Amino acid sequence: MRPSPRSRGRSAEAQRLLDLLNALGSTTFRQLLWQRASELDLTYAQSQVLFYVGDHPGCHMGDVAKAFGVTLPAITHIIDRLEQKQFVLRGDHPADRRVYLLELTRQGKSLVQELHTMQMRGVEDVLARMSAEDRERVIKGLEALVDAATEAAKS
Repeated sequence: MRPSPRSRGRSAEAQRLLDLLNALGSTTFRQLLWQRASELDLTYAQSQVLFYVGDHPGCHMGDVAKAFGVTLPAITHIIDRLEQKQFVLRGDHPADRRVYLLELTRQGKSLVQELHTMQMRGVEDVLARMSAEDRERVIKGLEALVDAATEAAKS
């Protein structure tokens, strides 16, 4: 059975979207951000966990694992490295000795702020090269994409 023209069109759109997202991910502003992270021997996964803990102070390691769709041992490994680098503190949960609460150290907070500032500058530079109409269309389109992805993940 041959795919319908509609499904071939969706496949072509899906491939184009993947190509565009990959191209966006390798642009200069991301490379600049990860250049700084690599100076600190910080992996992409570690930096994403830092951002998460910064946004969710006092979260549990299980929360982080769920947010990224990975196992608890994978997050434990990342947290171990971040703790060694003195970016994260693992504290005891007052009611459950099996659970650790995560907080950024002063150094971790400073790094998250620095990386966030670099991200913002990079995105602002990209947006400045676009018309207001294009910026609005991109934002609306990405909002629709995220909404659709959220719905697809629920089913």
